[in-house]
Amino acid sequence: MRIAVNALAICTILTAGTSVAQDVTTYVNPFIGTTNFGTCNPGAVTPNGMMSVVPFNVMGSDDNTYDKDARWWSTPYDNTNSFFTGFAHGALSGVGCPDMGSLLTIATSGKLDVDYHNYGSRYSDETASPGYYSLMLDKYGIKAEATATPRSSVEQYTFTKGGTGNIILNLGEGLTNETGAMVHKVSATEIEGVKLLGTFCYNPQAVFPVYFVMRVSKAPSSQGYYKYQRPMTGVEAEWTPDNASYKLYTSYGREMSGDDIGYWYTFDNLAAGESVDVSVGISYVSIENARMNLDKEQPAGSTFKSVYDSARGSWKDALSRIRVKGGTDDQKTVFYTGLYHALIHPNLISDVNGEYPIMERSGAVGKSDYDHYTVYSLWDTYRNLHQLLTLVYPEKQRDMVRTMVDMYKEWGWLPKWELYGRETFTMEGDPAIPVIVDTWRKGIRDFDIDAAYEGMKKSATTPGKDNVMRPDIDPYVNLGYIPLGFYAGDNSGDNSVSHALEYYVADNALEALARERGDIAFADTLKKRAAGYKHYYSKESGTLRPITPDGKFLTPFDPRQGENFEPVPGFHEGSAWNYTFYVPHDVEGLSKLMGGKRKFVDKLQMVFDDGLYDPANEPDIAYPYLFSRFKGEEWRTQKTVAQLLDKYFTTKPDGIPGNDDTGTMSAWAVFSMMGLYPDCPGEPYYTLTTPVFDEIEVDTADGTLHISKSGNGYIKQIKLNNKPYSKFRVSHDELINSGSLDFELEEK
Repeated sequence: MRIAVNALAICTILTAGTSVAQDVTTYVNPFIGTTNFGTCNPGAVTPNGMMSVVPFNVMGSDDNTYDKDARWWSTPYDNTNSFFTGFAHGALSGVGCPDMGSLLTIATSGKLDVDYHNYGSRYSDETASPGYYSLMLDKYGIKAEATATPRSSVEQYTFTKGGTGNIILNLGEGLTNETGAMVHKVSATEIEGVKLLGTFCYNPQAVFPVYFVMRVSKAPSSQGYYKYQRPMTGVEAEWTPDNASYKLYTSYGREMSGDDIGYWYTFDNLAAGESVDVSVGISYVSIENARMNLDKEQPAGSTFKSVYDSARGSWKDALSRIRVKGGTDDQKTVFYTGLYHALIHPNLISDVNGEYPIMERSGAVGKSDYDHYTVYSLWDTYRNLHQLLTLVYPEKQRDMVRTMVDMYKEWGWLPKWELYGRETFTMEGDPAIPVIVDTWRKGIRDFDIDAAYEGMKKSATTPGKDNVMRPDIDPYVNLGYIPLGFYAGDNSGDNSVSHALEYYVADNALEALARERGDIAFADTLKKRAAGYKHYYSKESGTLRPITPDGKFLTPFDPRQGENFEPVPGFHEGSAWNYTFYVPHDVEGLSKLMGGKRKFVDKLQMVFDDGLYDPANEPDIAYPYLFSRFKGEEWRTQKTVAQLLDKYFTTKPDGIPGNDDTGTMSAWAVFSMMGLYPDCPGEPYYTLTTPVFDEIEVDTADGTLHISKSGNGYIKQIKLNNKPYSKFRVSHDELINSGSLDFELEEK
């Protein structure tokens, strides 16, 4: 039975986990994924919150042990570094390109120095938990703590030695080259302003402002602005960072704008152990809204502790929607940290009054009575993260889809890789389609499906010269594939096979919706298109293979070229082996191309045996589940998934296999540890495997799903709703309406 997610169902979900006695937040380790290119960070954030307070340690050092320029990093934090230059307010988690990581605040002691090359400090006693982060600044003897609300933050700086203390707001530095900002003094304890952010993945179009209001908890002895100033020696002088200097301005009324500016407070005669709190509210609409967010989420009487208790409580409620028993403490840590990472993005973009920046219209403001979201890394998250939200957090997924549809209404296209109201056009494909179709087919229907369908059909039919989602759609439609070099103007031809594979998956998803809506001729067209992958299969190489403009396979051709991000014709960030089995909508058809079940299974097993599988590359992360499409081979899925979990997902800082991709790798682990995986985006099915835990309770829109296992080893029998179930693939409706899924295991 499919049902629309309604207020009663959501209320049931929101309250179901609150009765759990165990505080599952104790199993979250925010340091997992903070190195080995995981690009996660241990900063303070609430579930899907706009605000994150993140330690910035990738810029500067006191001994030149690493690069002083942060702008090539895609994260403000790496666990192998230990030099703190401030808390960034608003940062991305698990992304592969630099952006944001700005509005840097830090406390220092002694004589004021606003040069970040000088004021940074090594640190110790670093701790983090959901909604909280702290460290000790060794240079100053200052304990720095941070916590957050959905749209604001609080830092508490404790000056253990007393004396003179300083608070510095650095508006110039961050993870990208935008250094322009404005700051205005409102009162002795409050400033306001705006900072320019953007150029994600070096896209000059994707620039946007963040507005802020900052307050300190006590009046300073002195305060003012600063600017990184060019030397005033004439126009012929060449400016470099080494011959420029920071100029201080003790000003009590004016504002300052420009590049590389900031604000400072000095507090004289602090007592030993005295604290100064710094509260920051942000908005992507206006300064007024930033102030409103701060006032609403930190009303009079709020303290650091009260804000932290609220943040911790929100995480406890969110994470407790899934409860597990059995397994080791390390396995629980991997699981709940994965769930924690999966609940960071997409994140809020709307303010407490419902206002948000309209998509691709600078300065235009929309307003709604539901949450609006941003950071749609859809090439990654369409594969599993949105399916996890649909299953466990349907009220979030509903509003995320509503937001996506609003984006179509506002600028004429559904998003591909949207960032704070800007489309970055990062990666390939048409990934909004499988997300929306998957959500609809699983019963979440409280959104404008007519507008959504219009937007999906537009990107699937508009000719390439006018199609921002599929600029190389013309040969895809006319030939069934995209030849190398067709659209070299934006490099899409060089990733031709990767592009086409994404379109096949999207069109397969759209076909199901078109057929449901009675758009039969279009559905038939999409079905034919989705089978076009067969053009790329080469019997000679045994893989998918790029096709040249004259219709022949690329020669010479090495299926392994592309490993470790080596450039390769036809494929994006991977080899042919990372893409050859990425036909999740027609596994049986691909098997026939390869010569049948036995050859398919043997070749897929070879991918794992010969080290051709990349656990951090999205197109092949569902490979382990393909074995289960063939009767008698399901044990391979169970064995392979268990091996991958043990090898690549650990409790260490490098415990994610590369970039987390805004929670995608973490969602893979969460699903796999529960014993089910969404095997084809846009299709409402899961492949079953051995769960890690003895018992799992999952709160869904239809009540609580109970998953259990007995025994050890491989699956001997499956029961769905206490009745024998002979298949290893279950529909979403069957699963959530069953109430129980039980696995009986045996050691063979």
